[in-house]
Amino acid sequence: MWWFERNDLSGFSASSTAEQVTEGIDGSGLTAIVTGASSGIGFETARVLALRGVHVVMAVRNIAAGNEVQGTIIKENPCAKVNAMELDLSSIASVRKFATEFNSSGLPLNILINNAGIMATPFMLSKDKIELQFATNHIGHFLLTNLLLETMRRTALECKREGRILNVSSRRHKFSYKEGIRFDKINDQSGYHLE
Repeated sequence: MWWFERNDLSGFSASSTAEQVTEGIDGSGLTAIVTGASSGIGFETARVLALRGVHVVMAVRNIAAGNEVQGTIIKENPCAKVNAMELDLSSIASVRKFATEFNSSGLPLNILINNAGIMATPFMLSKDKIELQFATNHIGHFLLTNLLLETMRRTALECKREGRILNVSSRRHKFSYKEGIRFDKINDQSGYHLE
């Protein structure tokens, strides 16, 4: 389709690969956390950041899948600095545990990529009694970002290099209720549908 091939002002198009976009970039000395790095966009992001020299911490719900991806990345790039840490964004306790462990690790944090998400799941509440998609896609990332901000600030001051927080999203919000998010009914199963 023609729109995938059309380059914008950056010189890239929707069909440009992550390797093309990052060509010539040296990420040595940077540390990034990528949520949802065990598959899809998160995996490719982690793989290419590691290829460019970034130390990548893959925050994954399934640690076995994360370890498998880590092995795949290291097999392709033996010099890659990549490790997996368990993070279930639907659980406030898991988010707090991850942030505490990362903040205690002594690693710097230059880049936080909030990529993980779930979609079109049957209605379900998280352990914290929050609708599962909202808990995972929004509340979990909001809490994680806030718990990591001080480490990012400290890293920016020490490195004299501003950090970046990226939030991966979709256009699905365009199909929300006309009046916007109904926070008073966020956990109401009767208003939940997958249309």
